[in-house]
Amino acid sequence: QMQLMESGGDSVQPGGSLTLSCASSGITYRNYCMAWFRQVPGKEREGVASINSKYYNTNYAFSARGRFTISKENAKTPLYLRMNNLKPEDTSIYYCAHGPYDGICPLAATHYADWGQGTQVTVSS
Repeated sequence: QMQLMESGGDSVQPGGSLTLSCASSGITYRNYCMAWFRQVPGKEREGVASINSKYYNTNYAFSARGRFTISKENAKTPLYLRMNNLKPEDTSIYYCAHGPYDGICPLAATHYADWGQGTQVTVSS
């Protein structure tokens, strides 16, 4: 069981950039997944990007590919999401998540058991 806490959310203009951070503590698996999701109130939670602790392979939603970068240097460093060229449709609450690694880190919320409280990202003029 992991305790996660996001930070870095803010209000920015279209085309701007933000970096989100996720600090974690507690018990994890030898191999695990971490991911970023986003959710607008009243809508389903949407996977943005994921990374695994064994090979540090990454996976991105089509909407994030080429603009967002997920990273984690090692097991003791925070999880990051660098977001560039932000668009109004990126406005959402962003959550980090933790779950087991069994060969894939899917962008599906049901795979992840541990969640942060969320951080608000607003993109507007």
